[in-house]
Amino acid sequence: MLILRKSEDRGYANHGWLESYHSFSFADYYDPAHMGFGPLRVINDDWIDAAMGFGTHGHKDMEIITYVLEGEIAHKDSMGNGSTIRPGDVQRMSAGTGVRHSEFNPSKEHKTHLLQIWIQPAKIGNAPGYEEKNFSREQKNGRLCLVASPDAAAGSVQIHQDARVYVGLFDAAQTAGLSLAKNRLAYVHLARGALTVNGQSLQAGDALMLHDEAQLDITDGVAAEVLVFDLPQ
Repeated sequence: MLILRKSEDRGYANHGWLESYHSFSFADYYDPAHMGFGPLRVINDDWIDAAMGFGTHGHKDMEIITYVLEGEIAHKDSMGNGSTIRPGDVQRMSAGTGVRHSEFNPSKEHKTHLLQIWIQPAKIGNAPGYEEKNFSREQKNGRLCLVASPDAAAGSVQIHQDARVYVGLFDAAQTAGLSLAKNRLAYVHLARGALTVNGQSLQAGDALMLHDEAQLDITDGVAAEVLVFDLPQ
């Protein structure tokens, strides 16, 4: 079964310095039909103004993945990590028993566009942890590149859940496929461009949810950047 959710059907918040589109219920946006998908709990499509950001705040028992599309974000946390995340980087912060952090756009001129993704861990009470890795355009070009997994396979960042996150760049005749095991879910989020997935046409911001499908097929990309989540039910 395929379920298409259009970009304009997402939640939206404008805080002046921050514009955010919510794929699932978050903060003041509440939709009981979209509370998450399997353990995937949050995809926030954020635009952060220059020299603005999120002050120090806390998280607990969540796997948080940050993926920058444009610009950069400066991160500091209570574990002692400090880094600037740029396009191509994947940052994983396991909040576990508790972490405090801040995120700030260091540019004085340009907005930052990023995706913040929350995945519920398989169990609560993990030790907090942090990891970041860079994945080049070549690694993602015309293929689904594994960027997060439970076992750090293929150089991916490691998360505390039986979930796998892929990122791909597709244009023109490039195609890719992903086999899906029985009793698994798949969630496709198109970050930008246009793409066809299992015969469904997607535009930037659209999502496709797959239930009980054996195969995911990507075709007809037009400057597309896509994230694919292979998830337990």
